[in-house]
Amino acid sequence: MQRCAYDGSRLLLAACLVLCCILPARAEKRVALVIGNSAYRNIASLDNPVKDAVLMAETLRRLGFTLTGGRAQLDLDKPAIDGAVQSFGREVQGADVALFYYAGHGVQVAGANYLVPVGANPTREADVDFQMMDVNLVLRQMQGSGTRLNVVILDACRNNPFGTRSLRAADGGLAQMRAPDGTLISYATQPGNVAQDGDDGHSPYTKALAATLTQPGLDIFQTFNQVGLAVKRATSGAQQPWVSSSPIDGAFYFVPPAPQSAPQVAAMPSQEALVATLRPDPDRIPLKDVALIGEVRDRLYERNFDPQSGDGRDTLALAISRFQEKSNITPTGEATEGLLTRLRKLDDLKPWGSIVYGVDNNKWGMSWNHASRRAAVTDARSNCGSAKCPVELSFYGSHCGAFAISDKSWSLVQRDTVKAARDAALDECGKAGKSCRIVGAVCADGSGR
Repeated sequence: MQRCAYDGSRLLLAACLVLCCILPARAEKRVALVIGNSAYRNIASLDNPVKDAVLMAETLRRLGFTLTGGRAQLDLDKPAIDGAVQSFGREVQGADVALFYYAGHGVQVAGANYLVPVGANPTREADVDFQMMDVNLVLRQMQGSGTRLNVVILDACRNNPFGTRSLRAADGGLAQMRAPDGTLISYATQPGNVAQDGDDGHSPYTKALAATLTQPGLDIFQTFNQVGLAVKRATSGAQQPWVSSSPIDGAFYFVPPAPQSAPQVAAMPSQEALVATLRPDPDRIPLKDVALIGEVRDRLYERNFDPQSGDGRDTLALAISRFQEKSNITPTGEATEGLLTRLRKLDDLKPWGSIVYGVDNNKWGMSWNHASRRAAVTDARSNCGSAKCPVELSFYGSHCGAFAISDKSWSLVQRDTVKAARDAALDECGKAGKSCRIVGAVCADGSGR
């Protein structure tokens, strides 16, 4: 979401409005929850929702979204959906943009829309509230979070899977919902109609959506209008997506328009005077304050981008470039106001775990469940006594680390599970030709020891 800043002069208001849509997008905190359910146990399974969810998750990640759970959430039962939506509600607090995407079975019962977990097996209307997820609960997680834009995307308007049962209150397709303030709801097809699952690996709607989101210069309404046209053409008019929206303050671009020269307007001030009244691009304002540069160093370190090498060399520029690359920003290696703003907006990473090792003295230490990387490393090194353990592997959240060693080699490896970390550490260590053993393994939360 971007806004235009000006000095209050009424003469420049029109110019500001012209330029605000072509200025580079400011740093935004974007959070998304992506769910795809295919492997239903009690009703007809679906071929494509899991594939659609993976495609959407990767697309949104490239567009700067932080994904709840770190990835697409696939084939969730009711407790798992409840937990994912609750986590999403916590993560969107203070975000600029919140986006919820769901692919799978969805039904409307008594005018309300429900997402169907993979284990749902209702036989009467009274079962629905306990076995399914009311979409309004997702909307409530977004409300009051401080976001400037909420987007709900429902590729869930397939045939009613309970049509042959006594669940008579379930109608085909989804019902139209009222969009709360600052919210856009997109349906794969018109309310009450049925959408296609697709026969080429993806639904027509998600395939068009993923392709359109990456087009630069389309605002939120243009984006979903283009998606609707693409789906209508792809299905020969059989499926027409639908959008329900409240007024949205400001312009939002998934990919901002490319910078271009401001149009010439009669009776406007000179270009030089106009540019001088606009707020400078924070990504072009270098930090000069030593304390602020120190804050950048600390925040990069806490995200595992080390501003100093093990031998004491200053690698701040390299750490900044690596962070910028991961954030889809042109890597300049320069500490700027924009960089610091982005770092401040990111969520704190925790819990942290760490494994440290001293090659020269064969000392090592391990820690877990700390609130910061620095605390985890300090705790792990306390196990080394007076010896130095300069080699460090630190990991956070759901990640795990393992330390393998032999009399010829050693390895420190991080993976998503402790078993995967153990296996990878043994493989890496064993490349020297000697049998290795695991001396330490743990997940950041302390599990797997």
